[in-house]
Amino acid sequence: MSTKPVHVIGGGLAGSEATWQIAEAGVPVVLHEMRPVRGTDAHKTQGLAELVCSNSFRSDDSSSNAVGQLHWEMRRLNSLIMAKGDAHQVPAGGALAVDRDGFSQAVTTALEAHPLVTIERGEIAGLPPADWDNVIIATGPLTSPALADGIKSLTGETELAFFDAIAPIVHFDSIDMDQAWFQSRYDKAGPGGTGADYINCPLDRDQYEAFIDALLAAEKTEFKEWEGTPYFDGCLPIEVMAERGRETLRWGPMKPVGLTNKHNPTVKAYAVVQLRQDNALGTLFNMTGFQTKLKYGEQAAIFRMIPGLQNAEFARLGGIHRNTYLNSPKLLSPSLQLKADTRLRFAGQITGCEGYVESAAIGLLTGRMAAAERLGRPLELPPATTALGALVNHITGGHIVTIDEGPRSFQPMNINFGLFPHIEDAPKTGPDGKRLKGPAKSVARKQALTARAKEHLDMWAGAAAAEAAE
Repeated sequence: MSTKPVHVIGGGLAGSEATWQIAEAGVPVVLHEMRPVRGTDAHKTQGLAELVCSNSFRSDDSSSNAVGQLHWEMRRLNSLIMAKGDAHQVPAGGALAVDRDGFSQAVTTALEAHPLVTIERGEIAGLPPADWDNVIIATGPLTSPALADGIKSLTGETELAFFDAIAPIVHFDSIDMDQAWFQSRYDKAGPGGTGADYINCPLDRDQYEAFIDALLAAEKTEFKEWEGTPYFDGCLPIEVMAERGRETLRWGPMKPVGLTNKHNPTVKAYAVVQLRQDNALGTLFNMTGFQTKLKYGEQAAIFRMIPGLQNAEFARLGGIHRNTYLNSPKLLSPSLQLKADTRLRFAGQITGCEGYVESAAIGLLTGRMAAAERLGRPLELPPATTALGALVNHITGGHIVTIDEGPRSFQPMNINFGLFPHIEDAPKTGPDGKRLKGPAKSVARKQALTARAKEHLDMWAGAAAAEAAE
């Protein structure tokens, strides 16, 4: 076995988890963290795994919540982040929230004490040295400019950091198709299309005016001090467009032309909201042109004013913030290696996942893959039916390419059930023998998805352990 270390750049949640997994596999690892030698605009301490924003890891319900299922899988795989999160949790109802200082200190202490971990403080300015043959880059949204420039030089991407315009994403099975209908504008098929690629939600004049009133009155999220970059005119938030004139949206993303409501073909809609398929499974649909900086609670209430979306469940709400991430479906292999330089793997938010838990989960997988590579044994990815596998699928190929001209379609996302393959054997009746409907049907489907995920993760973990023991 080679004694050369694996190098991990970035001591956030993803880098810390990757480091732990590598060391626990018996492989030496050097963790490079630029703080405190070089600070960032957001971090306040020099601790590893510092939580910059919320202190919540979100729902811990592994029976009917996707992030809860991800918690379960990470615990099953000896996650340092979950272990220290559990040890430093604070009351938060059904969520797992942590004491951020105690949590960060515990992660730092565990890594400093591990005999196979070396922590080096200082910036990796530019691409890693050529003699580092196994590297994980987990530098997150605050990647230093020098390293970002180095990555750009390898990938040919013109930009990695920008104000990221995000539109809400809706679960398909929560859209009322008795009011909405499939149709492309003017029935235009386009590359890869069928002419019926969009879901259309019609509004009459009164509904449109009420929607605009609600938009103008709603509370907006203000940018943080370190997010000083202005947004581009081509991706304005819908509420900013509404402020420019009540008819602006009707001439923009809510334009009603080229469409015929199949439920009421003789009446033309005054405005139309379109949703475009967002993932290959067809379980998620993106609200086209609906990037917004409305506060989350306002978004859910206002968007449910739209006919067809009155019961919408959101896989992700909209937002605009400075971000740094790769166009991963184009640039990364299924094993999260950079196609242009396979000694480099990427982990965490920079790969196109959102959330502390998701970032740490990808750190966990890349750590295991880097260690397996150093030990000369293969490591299959978790099945797509698991939360870990679903997340990797999203990063490396889950999004479809937009059929419109405009910015790239790949955008970061939290884990959610829309990323899981469809399940055929979800219960259709309850214990009383009656047919399940509404929320009860949705809960039963989620429980079936998590039960399948646990079973498949157990099988995968057992096979990986057997491989390691040989």
